[in-house]
Amino acid sequence: MFLSSEHIYLRALEPGDLDFLYSLENDATVWHVGNTLTPYSRFVLEAYLQNAALDIYTVKQLRLVICNQHDMAVGAIDLFDFDPMHHRAGVGIVIAADNRNKGYASEALDLLLHYCRNTLQLHQVYCTITATNQASINLFLKAGFEQVGLRKDWLRRPDGWADVVEMQRIF
Repeated sequence: MFLSSEHIYLRALEPGDLDFLYSLENDATVWHVGNTLTPYSRFVLEAYLQNAALDIYTVKQLRLVICNQHDMAVGAIDLFDFDPMHHRAGVGIVIAADNRNKGYASEALDLLLHYCRNTLQLHQVYCTITATNQASINLFLKAGFEQVGLRKDWLRRPDGWADVVEMQRIF
């Protein structure tokens, strides 16, 4: 398999991922890390899945499902804001709550970075992480990212404003 490691593999979205994607996108506990304020309907996600196979050069994003060695979807990893002119993209990752702290995110990020560097031939990737999300910061530091900035009061949350850490990896 093209994007695989000892414990996981990455694959394209499939129509059968609707229920998994529905549960992942509607997990309100992770909405604060993105720009989501409302739940996604099955209708919207079905339409998204129909276009998910479009080329990254066309839609400027790529979402891959992270599957464990038992072919069970455990999370998703994304490239977004893909910029072929400047050879860069943003990276996002989410692991389903019941599959966190098992090493899936680290392996998935390693696979995606290999794909970015060797297949897409990107020069750099970046991410934005809530400053209090130490697990994610550690994940990206371990993968060779470095902190390049801090945006104060960047995200509005129910309990107030949150700072975010900007991280970047140059290949």
